[in-house]
Amino acid sequence: MPKKESPAPNFKPISALPLIRSMIVEQLRDNEIHYETLGEAREKPHVLDDEILDRTVTVHEEQLEFLGIYAEQLNRWSRERLSAEQANEVKHLAELNARSRKVCEAILALAAELKAGSIDRILEKDDLELGLEVLLGNLKPPRGG
Repeated sequence: MPKKESPAPNFKPISALPLIRSMIVEQLRDNEIHYETLGEAREKPHVLDDEILDRTVTVHEEQLEFLGIYAEQLNRWSRERLSAEQANEVKHLAELNARSRKVCEAILALAAELKAGSIDRILEKDDLELGLEVLLGNLKPPRGG
């Protein structure tokens, strides 16, 4: 099935700065929380299944698209005649947006890393293969909790 084309972005006037600010700040906060939470599974990736990780990838790939749109919106505003306060805010938001992009990309990399040890990967193995991996230290046995 071909990927559906997204409609052209509806760029906003500078009066929408508070709205865009809230969207960028909230997305960065949510991404940082998600990265931290996902990072807690590094030592126990078997608590995650492929469905959760696939959804994480889908959501964050979509977010990367929005981050690109935000970057373009901020770039357009930066070329306008702005007050000093508006110009500073646009610059600050561009920095936050870039930081959000890095966190989002880190989430995608972490999801790929975790997928290699997800419960789906564990269940694909036969008992002998699983036992050997534990004995060789390639796979840590699950601990309580």
